[in-house]
Amino acid sequence: MISLIISFLVLIAGYVFYGRLADKVFSPDDRKTPAYTKQDGVDFIPLPTWKAFLVQLLNIAGTGPIFGALMGACFGPVVFLWIIFGSVLAGGIHDYMSGMISERHDGASIAELSGIYLGNGAMWFMRVFSVLLLLLTGTVFVTSPAALLARLTPETFGNSFWIIVILVYYVLATLLPIDKIIGKLYPVFGAVLIMMAAGIIFGIVAGGYTIPEIHFENQHPSGLPIWPFMFITVACGAISGFHSTQSPMVAKCIESEKLGRKIFYGAMLSESVIALIWAAGGVAFYGATEALSSAIGEMGQSGVVYDVSTGLLGKVGGVLAIVGVVACPITSGDTAFRSARLILAEITKLEQKHIRNRLVITVPLLGLGAVLTQLDFNVLWRYFSWSNQTLAMIALWVATAYLLKTSEKKIASLITALPASFMTAVSVTYILMADEGLKMSAMVSYPAGIIAACALLIVYLIKLSAYNRS
Repeated sequence: MISLIISFLVLIAGYVFYGRLADKVFSPDDRKTPAYTKQDGVDFIPLPTWKAFLVQLLNIAGTGPIFGALMGACFGPVVFLWIIFGSVLAGGIHDYMSGMISERHDGASIAELSGIYLGNGAMWFMRVFSVLLLLLTGTVFVTSPAALLARLTPETFGNSFWIIVILVYYVLATLLPIDKIIGKLYPVFGAVLIMMAAGIIFGIVAGGYTIPEIHFENQHPSGLPIWPFMFITVACGAISGFHSTQSPMVAKCIESEKLGRKIFYGAMLSESVIALIWAAGGVAFYGATEALSSAIGEMGQSGVVYDVSTGLLGKVGGVLAIVGVVACPITSGDTAFRSARLILAEITKLEQKHIRNRLVITVPLLGLGAVLTQLDFNVLWRYFSWSNQTLAMIALWVATAYLLKTSEKKIASLITALPASFMTAVSVTYILMADEGLKMSAMVSYPAGIIAACALLIVYLIKLSAYNRS
């Protein structure tokens, strides 16, 4: 339990001190935000700070910090270290910079920002890559809550029924102005999410469960190496490229740049709290990583969530906890499709104030998502996880290029360049080693990942030197 308490304290300290450093590097000011300069009553709408924070948190806190944390916990308590330091040094910086740079560019998507700072080739690559990731995300966040809802309801309401219900909701949330459904429902979902997290912690303490202390031993039952698999598996709980597609949505709604640390950096660290709770809950409830891994293999992630929730809190408390887990993916799935609509609108130049233009993009987008729900969840998750972390790597390099061009002290760009290099090594190594990748040996993949990261870091240092001379 001491490890978990220390982890929470590190996250708080990270927000106070490292978040303040991020703010100092970016230098927010008093300029009018796009919420006012481009207000359209649909996507550009000023939201109160508390509501903007909740929308951002629920946008990003999908299945990742729950399912990803449970799968990451199979490596043992070492996962706590990646969640806390990954989120403070990489994830929080990634989300903050993605949101704030977008805000400086009238709420532009990460794809458009890539074009501005890395060139047209990067922009088109990111347009395609982002939309594909959002489709995968939206689909993953249909199937996982549908599976849980099917467990909670009579057999008449099976998986297919709940998939249809969730997709209908996604159509409405994608089409309607952000303050009509998302702005009204998210405060309720936020309250449920907080109750869920508090309930799991209460269940661990009241039940006398033991949370193992942090150590570096790899406890994965199948011997899966920590590097790079744990760093990909946890995904949203530490750093997530999906967030760079969501932050621009809230960047269109913030009332002041000076709220950025609270909304973007704060939401990321809050999500990490959720990830820590579920990683601790999984290991504590099953007692060993072998049992946790076996349960995931037999029941799937949804089954494990049900098992842990009802086991720690009983039937009634368990249902409340599960509702919180259902709220997480649904409130990320709806904005995944909404973000995809906005990116496609940027590409097609279809103005989104009129509902007809929104329908032209939304209907085929959700139709494709419905088709993808028929694929195996575990296959979808693996591709989602890798593409997710690869997008995070690219978003961090975009932020680095931005800081090189705009910051008075160019050396400050190290705050994004270092995590960008780290995530380059993670993503390249994983796609070379993984079964869904090139299946190369560790002898080849490890050096290749390090070489790729070092190569980009050298390019960055050359650029840094050039900017300092000019």
